Amino acid sequence: MAADILLEVKDLGKSFGPLRVLNGISFNLRRGERVALIGPSGSGKSTCLRAINFLEPPSEGEIRLEGTLIGRRRNGRLMSEREMAPQRADIGMVFQHFHLWPHLSVHANVALQPTKVRGLKRGQADKLAAELLAKVHLSQKADDMPHRLSGGQQQRVAIARALAQQPKLLLFDEPTSALDPELVGEVLTVIKELAQEGRAMVLVTHEIAFAREVADRIIFMDGGRIIEEGPARAVLDDPQTARLKQFLASLQLGGGGHE
Repeated sequence: MAADILLEVKDLGKSFGPLRVLNGISFNLRRGERVALIGPSGSGKSTCLRAINFLEPPSEGEIRLEGTLIGRRRNGRLMSEREMAPQRADIGMVFQHFHLWPHLSVHANVALQPTKVRGLKRGQADKLAAELLAKVHLSQKADDMPHRLSGGQQQRVAIARALAQQPKLLLFDEPTSALDPELVGEVLTVIKELAQEGRAMVLVTHEIAFAREVADRIIFMDGGRIIEEGPARAVLDDPQTARLKQFLASLQLGGGGHE
């Protein structure tokens, strides 16, 4: 595998009983590259993302991070949760809903992660948490409890927590879909800043204008398959398939960038 390939997804398939939700998904992600998965609801985007870190173990296919097989032993059997923990530490994930620990302060939510997954000492974790809260513009909220934060602030804490585990890859699963419209911008700004740092990301988003600005490549999915992919601006400005043209037109009719 080429040295600059960070993530390799090969022939990924997923079924829930008789329901087939992913079919032959294959793509690579280079170091420092940002890829956005777009498509209609039910197209398999979020399932694909969750399969990458084995929150939804794929039914078929392989996922490799830096050439190492993720989630399976050499004999093909699934790893145990304990075996998988070091691999998951290398893949940070930010969900639609924030999943903050309600009984911990903002600072503690971020500081706990590196002690659990990286074995950092308390002082090191506290220093890292302070740095990351500054990065997401929330230093002034460090001592607050999550319920006192807006949705946008909670999502920024979730981003800081994902960064605290010092991942090689960041996954974003529709990070703004649960937010009120006026709070979307503050979260997108933080993600843009991370992209400018050269962090490798796979993003599932309905924010097409944001995908155009942040992503190097776009992958359009429908019916559990990749329908079209390529450089972000080329795919969005000059779609080659009728299905993608139809999808983009539906977004324009619905409000220009939101599904």
